[in-house]
Amino acid sequence: MRRKLIDARQLDLQERVVEVRRVTKVVKGGRNFRFAALVVVGDENGHVGIGTGKAMEVPDAIKKAAEDAKKNLIRVPIVGTTIPHEVIGHFGAGKIIIMPAQEGTGIIAGGAARTVLELSGLKDVRAKSLGSKNPRNMVNAAIEGLSSLKTAEDVARLRGKKVEDLLG
Repeated sequence: MRRKLIDARQLDLQERVVEVRRVTKVVKGGRNFRFAALVVVGDENGHVGIGTGKAMEVPDAIKKAAEDAKKNLIRVPIVGTTIPHEVIGHFGAGKIIIMPAQEGTGIIAGGAARTVLELSGLKDVRAKSLGSKNPRNMVNAAIEGLSSLKTAEDVARLRGKKVEDLLG
């Protein structure tokens, strides 16, 4: 699915570090250590993105990941405080089911997917992660699921009808 680019400069983005890993490369003289970071950015108003970065020091890796995340922002359609319909996101061995919930439910999600849902601006949503619990796979699956959401207006435009005709 093709993503529409969003300009991050005009958004008030928050960033959260999901994971920092120490990566080792064995070379002739010993081991080289680097740090790989996974960061989620969002404005809590329908924009969210993820990014990865790798560097010799943790702060540099986080900074690179945040810059990468700002380049990969997506728009999440929000209806009230939840999503328009249930969606399943896949990435690698990770799979996540994201379901709308009634107002007041809060965000019921585990692990890395919770961060993505919070920073996207959703207030009432339920999610169940299946398969891999790897944070990178779960975050990417959540982003893939959220990017495939469609509002009633989008579906009506695709079908060449009015929203009232679809909803009855």
